[in-house]
Amino acid sequence: MLPKRSRLGEVRGPISNGPMQSRPLVALLDGRDCSIEMPILKDVATVAFCDAQSTSEIHEKVLNEAVGALMWHTIILTKEDLEKFKALRIIVRIGSGVDNIDVKAAGELGIAVCNVPGYGVEEVADTTMCLILNLYRRTYWLANMVREGKKFTGPEQVRDAAQGCARIRGDTLGLVGLGRIGSAVALRAKVFGFNVSFYDPYLPDGIEKSLGLTRVYTLQELLFHSDCVSLHCTLNEHNHHLINEFTIKQMRPGAFLVNTARGGLVDDEALAHALKQGRIRAAALDVHENEPYNGALKDAPNLLCTPHAAFYSEAATTELREMAASEIRRAIIGNIPDCLRNCVNKEYFLRSSTGGGAGGYSEGGLQQAHSTTPLEAPHSAGSHGPPSGPPPPSVAVPPVSAVTAPPPQAS
Repeated sequence: MLPKRSRLGEVRGPISNGPMQSRPLVALLDGRDCSIEMPILKDVATVAFCDAQSTSEIHEKVLNEAVGALMWHTIILTKEDLEKFKALRIIVRIGSGVDNIDVKAAGELGIAVCNVPGYGVEEVADTTMCLILNLYRRTYWLANMVREGKKFTGPEQVRDAAQGCARIRGDTLGLVGLGRIGSAVALRAKVFGFNVSFYDPYLPDGIEKSLGLTRVYTLQELLFHSDCVSLHCTLNEHNHHLINEFTIKQMRPGAFLVNTARGGLVDDEALAHALKQGRIRAAALDVHENEPYNGALKDAPNLLCTPHAAFYSEAATTELREMAASEIRRAIIGNIPDCLRNCVNKEYFLRSSTGGGAGGYSEGGLQQAHSTTPLEAPHSAGSHGPPSGPPPPSVAVPPVSAVTAPPPQAS
């Protein structure tokens, strides 16, 4: 059993660039492609990949020496997992959700947890509208009928096949959560003729006036008065209660449901029952509580499911990975938490900087990196493709001797 480390008395030291032989080690935990991250980090850190599904598959060198970690959503870091890392200072989740990381335990261990909430806003909003349009116009089901060879010889056949198609203009779209994506969906939906309402208890009064929306102050009211409900709230300590508040039974009979937020917001069994009864007209889900999906909804009618792909486009993925790597870079050459843009457990470090509390970083800036590349400049400005020129290869952790990177060339 690993010895437990002190949470309160031990303050982790800063990330030190130091001589080249002790360059900071940054590891991509659950992947092997570092081609976008390498150009951003190569002059300040050694980058390795683990391609692991759990911490039991991570090489001992990473557990002992990695000061930074990048991770997708396929690996889970519990308190016990985090305690295996001896030198970890920052974790950046390549995405917006951090529900696969024990954020509280990380803070107590002096590990900053960051996410990338600003990526893929347009893609998720566009996908949400695509799903809504499919539910209203039944495009997905009609296209499948044609593919399967169904013949439409007259208006009667079209009418029977398109049963359930609805007009959008005048219907009310209810948004649960009005953050970046919710706001983008609202602007798109208004163009299609929706009346748009939203419920978000954490936004100040007046937001609705600036966007021309209707604000409701209880989730129950929103669900009861909406012809289509679209979920856009993330699961965090502030709105985790929405899992319990949102119930299918509170929705207006015959309404549509779209979820491109978090799978845990929807009770699969309740939705399957409502679809089979016809109480919910149709639903579209891009996320499920357990992925890949295999559960109660498998045989439900009028259901459209996509594989957690709403965020994806080549441009968005490049942007996402650049933003995640840039956050790691800021941590290496800056002062945590001040240098971080999206630290979700910053309170642990602010507490320690005022004298005592949870473990954190010592104050003061770190040694400036060798590169003179501006830190805040977008790496793909003016281009939707990957950085120009062939990137240097990343290194796999095994064998250990492969981890050491060549020293950077003088700038």
